[in-house]
Parts: sequence; structure tokens; C-alpha cells
Amino acid sequence: MSENQPELMTAAGRFRGFMPVVIDVETAGFNAGTDALLEIAAVLLQVDAAGRWQPGFTITRHIHPFPGANLDQASLDFTGIDPHHPFRKEIAVEEKIALQDIFRVVRSNIRDHGCKRAILVGHNAAFDLGFLNAAVQRTGIKRNPFHPFSTFDTVSLAGLTFGQTVLSRAVQAAGFQWDSSSAHAAYYDAEKTAELFCAIVNLWQDRLGV
Repeated sequence: MSENQPELMTAAGRFRGFMPVVIDVETAGFNAGTDALLEIAAVLLQVDAAGRWQPGFTITRHIHPFPGANLDQASLDFTGIDPHHPFRKEIAVEEKIALQDIFRVVRSNIRDHGCKRAILVGHNAAFDLGFLNAAVQRTGIKRNPFHPFSTFDTVSLAGLTFGQTVLSRAVQAAGFQWDSSSAHAAYYDAEKTAELFCAIVNLWQDRLGV
């Protein structure tokens, strides 16, 4: 990294005051307005003294389908989520509680790094942001710490860096392990996306100083 760019070694300086937060959602369909949000996970990122990024704390919540939500069986078969399983119903929370829990730690992460707002990092980030924004609107939450439309999409970043756009292949191309049996759980996909994003940012810093 260039000696005349010390601001890039901090989270606040690296992305113009935006703090990347990795989000993954698991849903009961593709329509954010009608289909249930069933799981959400957020991975908070850290930056060391050398300006290198790494995954930090993960928070995840199982969510009860909102009243009247559509549950597409094909989507449930794909993710393996059973919204009616007794154990899942016991640990799941309402959408508003889940978002409040996530947003609380995200706001703390923003403050800790001197940033002004969070920016969502996701694999197919528009999908995750769409469901997040729809849930915020449904629940009437006023203090959403995320930028309403800007994202960092690891599909594009991994395609540029490694020539891979599928998450499992991109993660392995970056040098990390992938466990297919754990995939499609929000916490696992979010943590792997976080590893991928940090690897890409660090790689570009090492090679180009940006």
C-alpha cells in the first residue's frame, strides 16, 4: 500500500466512511414482498493495524414467517428449512426482533470503526438487500443502518478476481474450504462470503495498493 494513502488502512478511509457488513438471508421464495424471510446472518468485519480485513463476529437469527407470508415448497426443499419444525419454532423470533438484534450490533460496529453507515456485502447482494429492505418496511423500523441501495456484490468481485461466480467455487478458488452439507444456512454462507470478500480486498491491496 502506498505510504501516501494511510487512510486506506482504516475502515472509515477504505470505503469512504461506509462499513462493509456481510449479510446472507434464507427465504421461502424469490419475491421479497410476499415470500417469507426465514433466516438472516450478519458477519461483522475487522481491520488490523496493517489495513488487512478479516471476518469477526457473526450474529444469526431464525425468523417466524410474517403473517400471510408465502412459503414456496421448491425453495424450502432447496434450503432444507422446515418452518414448522418444533425446534425451529422454539428458537425463531419475529422479524422485527431479528432485525433489531442485527441492527444493534451493526450500529456498534459502525461506531467502533469511525464509519457513518453500513454497506451490505452479499453474494447476489441485490437479493439479500431486497429482502432486508422489505422486512424493514413491513416492521416499521426507522433506524436502518444500511445504505438503501448500494452494495458490494461478491459475485462480481469474485468473477473479476478468480473467474468464478458460484459461491462454493469462488470460496475454493480463494483458498478456503467449502462444506456442501453446511451450505444454505445463513450463518455458513455469510461466513464464507465474508472470507471471500476479505480475501479479495486484501489481495487488491497487496497487488495494487488500493
